[in-house]
Amino acid sequence: MDLKSGYPWWAVKNGLMHAFPTLRADLRVEVAVLGGGITGALIADELVKHGHDVAVVEQRDIGWGSTAASTALLQYEIDTHMTDLAGRYGEADAALAYLACAETIPMLQSLARELRDVGFSRGDSLYYASKRRHRRALEREFALRARYGLPVEWLDRDGVRERYGFDAPGAILSRLAACVDPYRFAYRLFMRVEKRGAGVYDRFEIARIAADARGVTLHAAAGPRIRARHLVLAAGYANQRWLKQRVARNRSSYALVTDPIDPDLLKPLKGAMMWESARPYLYLRTTADGRLIVGGEDDAVDIPSKRDARVGKKARILAARVQDLFPALPVQPAFSWAGTFAETEDGLPFFGPHPQYGPRIHFAMAYGGNGITYSMLGAGLLRALIERRRHPLAALFGFKRLAR
Repeated sequence: MDLKSGYPWWAVKNGLMHAFPTLRADLRVEVAVLGGGITGALIADELVKHGHDVAVVEQRDIGWGSTAASTALLQYEIDTHMTDLAGRYGEADAALAYLACAETIPMLQSLARELRDVGFSRGDSLYYASKRRHRRALEREFALRARYGLPVEWLDRDGVRERYGFDAPGAILSRLAACVDPYRFAYRLFMRVEKRGAGVYDRFEIARIAADARGVTLHAAAGPRIRARHLVLAAGYANQRWLKQRVARNRSSYALVTDPIDPDLLKPLKGAMMWESARPYLYLRTTADGRLIVGGEDDAVDIPSKRDARVGKKARILAARVQDLFPALPVQPAFSWAGTFAETEDGLPFFGPHPQYGPRIHFAMAYGGNGITYSMLGAGLLRALIERRRHPLAALFGFKRLAR
């Protein structure tokens, strides 16, 4: 599956960080993880750290799918408002989802400290009303988050202008967000997994999966087979190829990164991640070396050639929109790219077995705007399922919620 176009900044910045081998012989392992992106990396690391025998396989180079195209905003905030989730599943489950996501930010920070040099930094998230009529919904959202102790502050129009230098009817300022270099993060995780004795293999394409009561067999298009007691499908948006049921829809998102900008001009945005209430939403953040990453302009395109042809135009639109907000900023794209992502109807991920398969095949579908946050949660959830333990998110983040 062709997941990106253009020149994703992370791959350009980091290059090929480490060479992983291709699998040459049949392999028997406790848990096979199919997918060499950040989701597979977090899951493999969690399992290996707790004593499981793991092998990871990826059909491309490690980290070269959607991970390379991610803008890596780490937020507890879900694309679906907490108020909307409460209306759908009840306030308790809405709070469970948001509070669980909030717990992952310090977890990711701790993991980044262990790995070192993955571009992790803490910051704030500013969720602003794009239009005057959106303000009331954001005020309700703010009130519900505050009721459950999430670290939020309400900014009125004057507050937004004073702190960030642009005009918006109001905004929720969250004191719990971060950013990371997702490509580097994934590579360093896989390098640690490999160092701890697990196998990490790229350029290995799976053609067929067969499950029985004792385990799962992965048949390659050509070459060796992998026999595992459990399989985790962490192939990102390509995971849907293994399901008859359509549980998400693929879309395309576009992004750009500027050249370094004068620190004095960039100062109001330093350490902040900004996104708006319109859908699809514009979002932006700064980098450690003083660049601006901008993303958005999502569309329903799911044909790589059409997505590729739109990158330049979409980057110009994104730059113009930021220029409207901040006229003094020189927003010229240095690199621009697009990537495939998927949306579930309710904005929540899917982790665990699907009724189409037996209990030994687990899906890891961290779909939505905060996929890395979901993946961190999913790593612990899947380990619990493999170890036959209960997990508080298993029902809400599992396929059974589709029957509600």
